[in-house]
Amino acid sequence: MNRGSARILSWVLFLSACPGAGPGASPVPQEDGLGLSLGGVGGVYFLAEPGELTVEVGKRDRNRRGSRTELRALLAGPDRRVVQEAVIPDDGQPRGSGLGPPRRVRLSARAERKGVYALNVTVSNDRYGEDVAWSFRTNCRRYVVETSRGHKDEAHQEPIVLLSPERPGDVCFLPREGAFEVKVTGLAGGAGGLAVFDSGGAPVGALKEEGKDGASGAFPAGVRRDAVPWRLHLPRAQATVHIDGVTRWEKGDARPDLAVWSPDPASWFPFTDHRWLLTPYSRTVYGPAGRAGQVAFQVRNDSAARKTVRLALEFPAGGWPARLSADRVALAPRESAPVIVHYTVPAGGGERSCHLRAAPEDVPDFSTYSTLTVKAGEPPASRPLSLPLVLRPYQHENEQFGYLPDYPVESQPYFDLKNRPFLWNGAGVAAFRDGAWVTQNPGTSGRSTKIAFDRDNDLYLLATSGGHPAILRSADGGRTFDACAIPGREGLPRTFDIEQFSGHNVPEGPPPVLRYTQTAADPRLIWRRLNDLELLLPRKENGRLTIGEPVLISRKCIGFSAHSGIPASVVSRGARVHVVWGEATEPAEKAPGVPTYAATWDRETGKLSAPVLISHGAPANDVHNTPSITMDSQGYLHALAGTHGRPFPYARSLKPNDASGWTEAQPAGEGLPQTYVGFVCGADDTLHLVFRLWRSGVEPFPASQHATLAWQRKRPGQAWEPPQVLVVPPFSEYSVFYHRLTIDHAGRLFLSYDYWSTHWFYRNDHLGSRRALLMSPDGGDTWKLASGEDLG
Repeated sequence: MNRGSARILSWVLFLSACPGAGPGASPVPQEDGLGLSLGGVGGVYFLAEPGELTVEVGKRDRNRRGSRTELRALLAGPDRRVVQEAVIPDDGQPRGSGLGPPRRVRLSARAERKGVYALNVTVSNDRYGEDVAWSFRTNCRRYVVETSRGHKDEAHQEPIVLLSPERPGDVCFLPREGAFEVKVTGLAGGAGGLAVFDSGGAPVGALKEEGKDGASGAFPAGVRRDAVPWRLHLPRAQATVHIDGVTRWEKGDARPDLAVWSPDPASWFPFTDHRWLLTPYSRTVYGPAGRAGQVAFQVRNDSAARKTVRLALEFPAGGWPARLSADRVALAPRESAPVIVHYTVPAGGGERSCHLRAAPEDVPDFSTYSTLTVKAGEPPASRPLSLPLVLRPYQHENEQFGYLPDYPVESQPYFDLKNRPFLWNGAGVAAFRDGAWVTQNPGTSGRSTKIAFDRDNDLYLLATSGGHPAILRSADGGRTFDACAIPGREGLPRTFDIEQFSGHNVPEGPPPVLRYTQTAADPRLIWRRLNDLELLLPRKENGRLTIGEPVLISRKCIGFSAHSGIPASVVSRGARVHVVWGEATEPAEKAPGVPTYAATWDRETGKLSAPVLISHGAPANDVHNTPSITMDSQGYLHALAGTHGRPFPYARSLKPNDASGWTEAQPAGEGLPQTYVGFVCGADDTLHLVFRLWRSGVEPFPASQHATLAWQRKRPGQAWEPPQVLVVPPFSEYSVFYHRLTIDHAGRLFLSYDYWSTHWFYRNDHLGSRRALLMSPDGGDTWKLASGEDLG
């Protein structure tokens, strides 16, 4: 369904529930009558039997902030194909006017076979669900709610907010095996009558009054855990409920980050034990007609007991050549295993599909399925994309384009002097050798996904060896490694960066390393930190790697933010090593941003130049604002000051291979809300920049804002071109793409990214990352999803 038809469907569904309303008209208010009104957002999972599934969703605006709050409801099948989408508009009432009129939409689907359906609820300009009350009603007997707000820069918790003081209510939940506490605040009418019962209705304990509108209760470990779910009863269902292990978590909790509960004990089903029983939910593959192939799915046991899962293929439109590698899988607790579907692409062209069903033998009432679709022909992923790439809910690169990489995608690729690709895949260094990808585990864990090379084509990366930071070196293309420990103060947070190839820099010897040691943090300003920034200069001596005394660069460095953009803080040529960094300032100074400095270490003289201020990256005292540096073929240095939602200031050195003077910094674009620098220099000295770009009030989310992944370039001697949006997210509000831009020795651009939504409900539903790799063979004129041939 395209965006336009989804909007039309939204109105159709809305009109069907609100007679007399229409585009440009005010819907007729009506009583809600859909059950408990809830705060926060998230969604509902339904264990649906074959037949008609209906879900009504209601919303009342609380009008506390005056924001435009549009509720978006998505109903998706077990294979996460969206079957219906609807929007409940803002009620148009002014700020402070109180609870607005109830409005509702009705969604429905024909469930052809049993499985777990999902209702996804988000609200524009309200990712925490604080400005609306929503509710639902369904004809499905079995369902659970997952409360899931947008992310906050603090420990994750998902309090259950009930907003129905006119009626009683229940919160049914799985108690933690260990001791835990239930705490309730914001009660209407006092704390009397709050009690907890087991699944048989026997009382487990009562909550004691705490203040005028609160109550709490402590529950010991192990008691009655065989009689679940438990039920917290509230005589008046207005409260904020906190339950250890359900709405807030500690290390070792069985269900971290999953705030799963139900308002009705009869609706409960064992969802969390089978949370990711079978993934991915769908897979689309292409191939030449008549060719045999195979695709892997994963079966997982999220329960605390051993489990056997039965598997079978179902063919909705008649059988075709497809078979399973196994019809059952035995799994230990928290264990997963692959199951392979072998298929043959239809000989006559077209497409075929089948459903892979999974059913745990110990829970005969539960089963769900994934869908495999096989299409004859070349996948759209093999062709240049029509930009931007618009991700749709539950429909990303594979579902839309048949993207199914035969290379590792866990991180970004780097290229040695022979232009061979290497990347860190979590288990070790992955390299393409003899026509296949192989991984060599160096016996350490990685501290960075960057991989570097020197003039001898030795490979370097940062790792943890023996519990301590180290530089790893391989002189044989990643087959064997030796480690050199990095000295430093133990017990303090440390971050490292290493010089990697960004277009025209290949160090003569081992690449320089930067060490950031955090010495102070500001509890009043969470993004203000103080770090000692030191330059480490490894050397090869008698075939071994050694590190001399560190060079202190700054004691006021703000730090290094590398999860997105993965900026380059150091670049070198010959004897000169150039470093850029941002510094913390005193809050009373009211600085215009994070001051960005550059300095040069001269290996021949053994001296560090005086720091030179390049620019300020707004706002001040924000560690997100990590700058980045690269150099062109002539040796001119190019730097961007990092920002957080502001234009990146850009400057160029006045002399080649010299950081002592810079042009006056100019914004990369007027008014651009940019964050997270990814920066390289092309073979023709064109600068390439990838970043997160905010957009507001435009399609596909005109009621709100959304973050995109965008690219810009600056040709030699010309101004920065306007940004080109590469990827549009499937949801509005906050997003990040964890993007990393690299370049090979032929000047081809590679952009690794992993869309990350603020909404926990959407992120929790997907197991693992969604990382993909874009590449441009022509300096950004065209982009495509990279194939194995592009790397191998």
